[in-house]
Amino acid sequence: MDIGLTMDQESRLAELAVRDGRSPSELAAEAVARYLDDEARFAEMVPHGIAAADRGEFVAPDKVWARAERILKS
Repeated sequence: MDIGLTMDQESRLAELAVRDGRSPSELAAEAVARYLDDEARFAEMVPHGIAAADRGEFVAPDKVWARAERILKS
């Protein structure tokens, strides 16, 4: 499989590969695996979120943003 990357993306990937002592292909495969895992977890959780919303269980936007700020600062 070929993946179309911009010249900038290829350059950045090559720099990371050198830094980590790995091949660009290894890094790309790892990134794809991570993406697929994240997407699977997200898809798995969507029905739970919909069910919670149907039950009227919402988190106030200010609480969501406050938590996000705490996470970003840690």
